[in-house]
Amino acid sequence: MAQAYKAEQTISAVFKEQAQIDGVIRRLLDRDVSRDHISVMGQNFQSETRISGFLTKKDVILGGLRTGAIFGSLFGSLLSLLSGVGVLFIPFVGPIVAAGPIGAILLGATSGALAGSAGAGLVSVLMAIGLPEEKAAIYQTRLKAGEFVLMAEVPADRTGEYQLLIESAGGQEIHVVDRPLARACEGLCSGVEGLSPEIRNHLSESAQKDFVEKYNEVYREHEDSLESEKAAWDIIHERYDEDDNGVWSKQKVTT
Repeated sequence: MAQAYKAEQTISAVFKEQAQIDGVIRRLLDRDVSRDHISVMGQNFQSETRISGFLTKKDVILGGLRTGAIFGSLFGSLLSLLSGVGVLFIPFVGPIVAAGPIGAILLGATSGALAGSAGAGLVSVLMAIGLPEEKAAIYQTRLKAGEFVLMAEVPADRTGEYQLLIESAGGQEIHVVDRPLARACEGLCSGVEGLSPEIRNHLSESAQKDFVEKYNEVYREHEDSLESEKAAWDIIHERYDEDDNGVWSKQKVTT
């Protein structure tokens, strides 16, 4: 990875086949896109090889609701190169495999936002990261039909190059958002004031402190922002419930 690389825009696309996803991941990595800047979502990943030791119970998530188990056999080998692979249950879509920054974003999405008063499901989350409603609806429909969504965060001056690469690899419904996907913090969190607004606005003051404490604990050990963010959300889901406004503020009673 060249030091000059800076993620400034996010290219997203739909792919029909897993083989296409495997191919585009390889090509993006070969063209200097960091694994930390590639996200994938899909339901029907298949592999003959089980990837052991890559997933943990913390990867099964949805707003504190813990259902199902980890299915290591669902993951192709190239998917294992990405950060933060996990299984999530998304209303109106079902269980999906999510890898990369989009997984952390889904982990932090409130149950209310995912459920949606009109059954928006994943659409509301995709709209929050910059996709227009009609495009987000197409992505959700095609995910539910068994297809795959890829997102690549790239430098603005190379967006055209990567867009052509994704299109030539079979990408459809391509869309460019003029910002990278949100992160909880850049490196270590300096404190609650260092949390991104997208996260801080969904946490009470005490929850913010718990989030930052756990995030920094894991980051000091692994220096992986996505793993740190996932661990921090896991603590929030263990200790808090959402209020009527979708803020994690109601402390659970521990026995």
